[in-house]
Amino acid sequence: TIKVFLIPIIWSRRSELMSQPHVHWWQKYGTVGQIAQACVALLGFVGVLLQVNVLGRNAQEAGARQIYQAYNDLEFKNPQYSKPDLDKIKAGPANDLVQYETYVSYFLYACEEAIGAFENKREWQATCDYDLKGHLPFLCEKTAAEPVYLTTYSATTQQWIASEMQKAGVT
Repeated sequence: TIKVFLIPIIWSRRSELMSQPHVHWWQKYGTVGQIAQACVALLGFVGVLLQVNVLGRNAQEAGARQIYQAYNDLEFKNPQYSKPDLDKIKAGPANDLVQYETYVSYFLYACEEAIGAFENKREWQATCDYDLKGHLPFLCEKTAAEPVYLTTYSATTQQWIASEMQKAGVT
């Protein structure tokens, strides 16, 4: 049995314990179920962000492949421009030079897209390097005649062309 004079002390201790119960760190943020639900939601959000990033990258790569494939089709239809004889093109009808300029522009655009989309795949850069060599004399003449011509391309493409001109000794 409990002595009567101890009852107020026991009540007061219980009252203190009940008014200030021991709170675990995780109880400040909610129940275990609420915390788990928040973690799952956060993981879902991160998953969606990763998926959007991958889809964007895939779309960029698919677009670059289509553009390069269209350039290959243009190359197949105009073999005289893939390995050009610049003197013969300039001596021919004026339309031939315009077509060749358009061909080179499309080639540079296709390479710009492919190299941008496939930065970690060296074979795309090597393919463009190989195809660019035949067009360097034209690009050198075009740049000398119209210095703003290459400014229509990205700084990366401009640097690429300049370095290939320097390697080939064409300036």
